[in-house]
Amino acid sequence: MTDHSAELKADHAGIEDIEDFGDELKTIRRHIHRHPELSYEEVQTAALVAEKLEAWGYQVTREVGGHGVVGTLKAGSGTRSIGVRADMDALPIHELTGLPHASVHDGKMHACGHDGHTTVLLGAAKQLARTRRFNGTVHLIFQPAEEAGADSGAERMIADGLFERFPCDAVFGLHNHPGVPTGTFMFRPGPFMAACDTVNIAITGKGGHAARPHLSADPVVMASSLVMALQTIVARNIDPTQTAVVTVGAIHAGDVANVIPERATLKLSVRSFNDEVRSTLEARIRALAEGHVAAYGGHVEIDYVRGYPVLVNSDAETEFARQVAVDLVGADRVIAPFPAIAGSEDFAYLLQQRPGCFLRIGNGAQAPMLHNAHYDFADENLTIGAAFWTRLVERYLDHGA
Repeated sequence: MTDHSAELKADHAGIEDIEDFGDELKTIRRHIHRHPELSYEEVQTAALVAEKLEAWGYQVTREVGGHGVVGTLKAGSGTRSIGVRADMDALPIHELTGLPHASVHDGKMHACGHDGHTTVLLGAAKQLARTRRFNGTVHLIFQPAEEAGADSGAERMIADGLFERFPCDAVFGLHNHPGVPTGTFMFRPGPFMAACDTVNIAITGKGGHAARPHLSADPVVMASSLVMALQTIVARNIDPTQTAVVTVGAIHAGDVANVIPERATLKLSVRSFNDEVRSTLEARIRALAEGHVAAYGGHVEIDYVRGYPVLVNSDAETEFARQVAVDLVGADRVIAPFPAIAGSEDFAYLLQQRPGCFLRIGNGAQAPMLHNAHYDFADENLTIGAAFWTRLVERYLDHGA
């Protein structure tokens, strides 16, 4: 990619350039927060985004891969292009913040900050449109269904010709990060977020009376023993220098104390940062579950669902984004390299198609964690994030590029 100077330029956006419409961004963000929509249901959020973009002069394409919206803006005669993505969907969680802008829909809330991500990108959209201090094409990608886990919005948009219809030389995205002060940017080149697979294991034994266990094949014992055995996979099958997680998040069997049930089920979450490790984990989980259950006289069925792949940031684009953040907020508010994160993100699919960088922005040192009923996006990040995206686009599509 072109070598962009790290020197601060007066005609590149700063936080102060966004502050005059900071209250507008707060209003937008809180409106989206009050009206959350789950994956594949983002009708009103997509409409709001499209209407804002059209009002600011963008060429808007709706229903890309579902409820996806892409806003395109061109300036100058430059041939370079850039994509910036924000996710729009909420989670099936009942909000407990008690805030004035809390969700009005029971069992739905923006517990991951996608209301903030969407608003941050809208803020950049407005600033880019009113100044047009860039030379090339910017595609602002508002994506549905990031939280889906499989068949996600990123996959659907790509399948709908995202990069053929909206060519991008590079693509960028961000996510807020509770536990780090607001306005702090975090970067890591290479593998940054984990692949996430879900495993459903159904164990069938032979039910019977609790007083005569010798006449049964107890699936509860099989499941319990298997849970402990699964913990040896990372410890004894994965290189200690690699990172992997095997978590049994659910185990269900039986209803009463005096009956040995016929069936038990386990649900696993499996995380990794390397394709070889990912394949090893699947092979060992399958072999261990099959052998372990068979040894107890039971039968096992395994549904192994591969979710989002490892998110891998490209080196050059990550360094470029880091420089933009340093210019904007200072080196003391930039952490690089930031430790790898065991959570997963479907932005990984976009990075399989184009070079780019996915970064994090702190949401508050004491803020509730993501996917928590008490979570809320930090409004102070709205102007900071919008300025960052504006500055990044301006520098990537520099006047002299």
